[in-house]
Amino acid sequence: MMADKAKATAYKNKWQSENCDRVNLTVKKGCKETLQSIASASGESLNGYIKAAIKDRYKKDSGEEIEL
Repeated sequence: MMADKAKATAYKNKWQSENCDRVNLTVKKGCKETLQSIASASGESLNGYIKAAIKDRYKKDSGEEIEL
């Protein structure tokens, strides 16, 4: 079972490294938990919540859609 999980994680990490860019976000101590809580209450992951906020701001500022 652990070997299968390790293989799945390795596959996911490889796919992400080949297909995604990573952005590091730093927030004030305690803010992460606050954001996770509100994202969860909205039925989203923290990553999904942040991406939705970025998409909204990008459209407002550029008038265009962006796929993240």
